[in-house]
Amino acid sequence: MLEALNEVESQGLAAIKDATDAESLEAWRIAYIGPKGRIRGLMPMMKDVPGDQKAAVGKRLNEVKSALESAFEARGSMGGGKSTKLGGPMLDLTEPGVIDTKILGRRHIIQRVRSELVEIFARLGFEVAQGPELEDDEHNFVKLNIPPAHPARDPIDNFYVDDPNEVGSPRMLRSQTSTVQIRTMEKMAAEGRTPPVKIVSPGRVYRPDTVDATHSFMFHQIEGLHIDRGVSMSDLKSTLLQFAHAYFGADAEIRLRPSFFPFTEPSAEFDMMIALKPDEPAKWVELGGCGMVDPNVLQACGLDPEQWTGFAFGFGIERIAMGKYGIPDIRMLYENDVRFLQRV
Repeated sequence: MLEALNEVESQGLAAIKDATDAESLEAWRIAYIGPKGRIRGLMPMMKDVPGDQKAAVGKRLNEVKSALESAFEARGSMGGGKSTKLGGPMLDLTEPGVIDTKILGRRHIIQRVRSELVEIFARLGFEVAQGPELEDDEHNFVKLNIPPAHPARDPIDNFYVDDPNEVGSPRMLRSQTSTVQIRTMEKMAAEGRTPPVKIVSPGRVYRPDTVDATHSFMFHQIEGLHIDRGVSMSDLKSTLLQFAHAYFGADAEIRLRPSFFPFTEPSAEFDMMIALKPDEPAKWVELGGCGMVDPNVLQACGLDPEQWTGFAFGFGIERIAMGKYGIPDIRMLYENDVRFLQRV
């Protein structure tokens, strides 16, 4: 055993002198001190060493192992698999790494679009309002004028935390950011304040939709609300047109299609002409819904609908990001593919 250790030490120290580049040095490391190297190969022989010699042999084994490891460190590990000649400056592992500025991290595309939208609406006079993602049935449905039998309240279409058949006002993950406009109007009425109010409320919402190219069970919305005396449908269209031109360019085309939502009357779908793929012609894409706030909603929040009118709108932030940056599939936003994230 001692003869074998002496032989490995002498051969190893001689062989490392011939390692003139990173590849040959790595080959030496594997051959002598790697997990399957010659040092590791001698360890099973310890069981055959007489008991009164084990301490001396074990000490010698550690000495040889340390000598070879020190020789390896002295030669310097060039790393990276490059055929660089040894003998240059040693690599100081305590130094900060060299940063490749081409692959620096940055904010996710959804967060960037959210900030861009908030900035645009801030220039239009809207302030940001926030609300909880864990909501209750009253704010998510009741005060938004959505009746008990409405299909939108079906448990199969919502993430309920409490059983709606057992709890009077069950908790749920909010299915829309419209809940924030309810809380904003409630707070204003409770504090004895009166409109005007002009807010946007960006945030996550949850619906158990089947995931496909345009749907997800969790996505982001930005809700807008403006209440004052004499607010009209023309104010709503003017606001949406200014937003479209500010974000998509002066040639952006929009349209409002008549629709129905329980919380707005009249209601409309907001569409924009968008090319989702560079090689395809632009087409009308639905970005969200909008309309005049229903008088029942104002009254439920303590505002007199005879004095105040307002409009509301809600957009899918993912839809806007897809239209702005030509992203054809919503799933690409959440796959964390670095190649995609570096492009957008």
